[in-house]
Amino acid sequence: TRRAPVQAEVLRELTQLGLANDLAASIIAELPARLDLARAQHRARAVLTHKLPVAEDRWLSRGGRVAFVGPTGVGKSTAIAKLAARRVLEQGPQGIALVSTDGVRFGAQEQIQNLGRLLGVAAYAVDHPRELERLLASLEDSSLVLIDTAGTSQRDPRLAAKLAALAGTHPQLEMALVLAASSQAGAAEEVIARFAAVRLAACILTKIDEATSLGGTLSALIRARLPLTWVSEGQRIPEDLVPARAHQLVVRAVTLAERSGASADEDLLQRRFGGLAHALA
Repeated sequence: TRRAPVQAEVLRELTQLGLANDLAASIIAELPARLDLARAQHRARAVLTHKLPVAEDRWLSRGGRVAFVGPTGVGKSTAIAKLAARRVLEQGPQGIALVSTDGVRFGAQEQIQNLGRLLGVAAYAVDHPRELERLLASLEDSSLVLIDTAGTSQRDPRLAAKLAALAGTHPQLEMALVLAASSQAGAAEEVIARFAAVRLAACILTKIDEATSLGGTLSALIRARLPLTWVSEGQRIPEDLVPARAHQLVVRAVTLAERSGASADEDLLQRRFGGLAHALA
């Protein structure tokens, strides 16, 4: 705070957001010298916004075959319901199919079939990758196929094999990771790393209304360069699903930090960023 007071204050804010140390340090390193505090804070948030990978949704407009994967309880089925409802409202029920491969959770397959009846779209349930492969081959006339999968712990030793079997069911199948914003930073990084055993096309961030901090999750997405495409909060279908906007997520992260009263004193900054402090001297 004595050597570079503006940078120190911005670093304090980034730490309070819950950002990873290396990411916070890299943002500080990109700040021009001799900025006042307000401009430095604005620039730091802009740099963070630029670093966050966001992809415009292509599934609703161009279609595809998308399998939603992730741990148990992150909201895969709800995300599919919101996407399917949005697609039907915008374009009608033609050309969309829903598939459940979740034979583990009680009532999961019936849930997808009930959703199909409610929306007036085709819905199917399969139990094995071979069945899914045959089904996808028969759905070539469907422009959009949304596939709900069983939740799997990121520490399941069979995870990589399960993902590989799923990926092999169709040459154009995309994998979308569903990640809960309420996850702790370490858990988010572990989930992304383990599910990246197959190439992930995008991420859907759910339960943002339950999160107390967003910095750790944003750090994990930035480190993995995993594009975020949709953000979900609440249970309303489809209103509580919106396209991901990087600047809105950064603003939300700042608001959550202020609301929670997160703090970072000089001792904490010194322990985490002592080397950076000397570089700024």
